[in-house]
Amino acid sequence: MTTTLEFPALLRLIDERSAAFRAAVASAPSLDVQVPTCPEWTLFDLAEHIGEGRRDWAATVAAGPAPAKSAAQGAPAAPREREALLAWLAESTEQLLDALRKAGPDRGCWTWWETSQSPQTCGAVARHQLQQIAVHTYDAQITVGAPQPLSAEVALDGVDEFLSTCVATTSAWPHKPAAVDFHACEGRSWRLSLSADGARTTPLPGPGTIPATAAGQDPDAADASARGTAGELVLILYDRIPFNSLELDGDRRLFDQLSAWDPDE
Repeated sequence: MTTTLEFPALLRLIDERSAAFRAAVASAPSLDVQVPTCPEWTLFDLAEHIGEGRRDWAATVAAGPAPAKSAAQGAPAAPREREALLAWLAESTEQLLDALRKAGPDRGCWTWWETSQSPQTCGAVARHQLQQIAVHTYDAQITVGAPQPLSAEVALDGVDEFLSTCVATTSAWPHKPAAVDFHACEGRSWRLSLSADGARTTPLPGPGTIPATAAGQDPDAADASARGTAGELVLILYDRIPFNSLELDGDRRLFDQLSAWDPDE
């Protein structure tokens, strides 16, 4: 059974990672410095994306079940002056957290992941928002030359959340059916099954173990596997570091195919 962070923990960690993001922005020599992991953006662009995105998601959560994403109404633009920008970012985070607290984890709302394995609830939004701010905090930290590893608490949930939300789909896998395993050094593993029926993720029952097909039989081996810390796995999945940063086994072409696959095309 998949273990996810409880709703209060998600809100606490969103707040913590948001504070870490602001600290990185505060320490930057310039807001115009390029973000190495998002080279089309400056640090100001990244901050603007974070603030505007949190405000729009706050409006989406507050709207409840709806046919489309909501946009924040009358929201001020991201200010260029640093102290004002930091205050604007803090307000953006608080708007999101306030909307999530009022809604609670079980209330439905619009999401873009309707064909995934994640529910269309405010709890799932909180879970995804934590990973968004965690990865973008890494982006900001690497921009100022002070990258910090993702905590195991955030990253273990992040691997599961990414595979269940961003990869799982009913769109057909355009290659030969395959199974890819992801093993975190902290003791959790997942199998991604790829076929004409789409992509589905299954948590494996133990550290690096795979469920048997029948009593007394060995299970089918994965076609490929990747092993690293949970934080490394998250950064791999978000294309922040290359797959060859990990210990890889099996058919390595599968990782290139996964990176290039866009189920919406």
